[in-house]
Amino acid sequence: MLYVILQKIYIYESISFVNIFYLNMNTNHLAEKRDWLLSILKGYGSLIVAFSGGVDSSFLLAMANEALNKNLLAVTASSELFPEWETREAGDFAKSLGVEHLILQSRIMHRADFISNTKERCYLCKKHLIEELLTIANHRGIQYVAHGANIDDLSDYRPGFVAAQEMGIKSPLVDANLTKNDIRRLSKQMNLPTWNKPSLACLASRIPYGTPITVKDLKMVDQAEQVLFGLGFTGCRVRVHDKVARIEVDTKDIERIIDKKTRSFVLEKLRKIGFTHVAVDLEGYRQGSMNRDLTL
Repeated sequence: MLYVILQKIYIYESISFVNIFYLNMNTNHLAEKRDWLLSILKGYGSLIVAFSGGVDSSFLLAMANEALNKNLLAVTASSELFPEWETREAGDFAKSLGVEHLILQSRIMHRADFISNTKERCYLCKKHLIEELLTIANHRGIQYVAHGANIDDLSDYRPGFVAAQEMGIKSPLVDANLTKNDIRRLSKQMNLPTWNKPSLACLASRIPYGTPITVKDLKMVDQAEQVLFGLGFTGCRVRVHDKVARIEVDTKDIERIIDKKTRSFVLEKLRKIGFTHVAVDLEGYRQGSMNRDLTL
């Protein structure tokens, strides 16, 4: 009996040791990635960060600030494609770091090839933005421009990443082999308020490819999502299919949104915004769900 008890204690302690070993190994590996990223950033000398205010670009900006100090400029594109609150939050974050922040008024919605909303939409948008950033970099004597793509982004359809590569834009988070989870963990260690921020995407990503992008639809999406945010739903999307609003929320929130009281409230608000029909997607929220049409 004593032998059995001692054996169980030994096994428990062995498992605990293994868990601690792997925890330390993962922690050390994360620290190595952080050091690697700092080394990459220091090698740039001076840098413009394409700064959306999301998890990735906020982490990149904070790390670049640590590496480069004053040789750094954050540039945020502003247009109907992005909710105003995102631009405000980006400005507040840059200010909290003491980083110079420039808001660029984008004219992408004036381009017919963009608003026609082909599968190259993101490529065209990214290329347009990069052209603007390179002009600023040339005018200011800044050596490099970087964006916040991470390793996980490479597994999805990312034409914007292709544009960045073609135009020589740096992807330091990719070069440092950082995943989204790595970035969130490091952001939390650094006490960045963005560490658990839901993933962001431009409002055009709510409109199916082939459907022209209009300012009216973008505003309807923004207003509809504000309704959901106000109810405490995070990481949600309102996809537009003509006059139908297809709501994506986390699977754990589906029961809550179809609760009679919540459902009635959402239905009333979205119909006032201009949607004729409102539907909840039973599959729940998934990033880049509109890209599924490209594979069918």
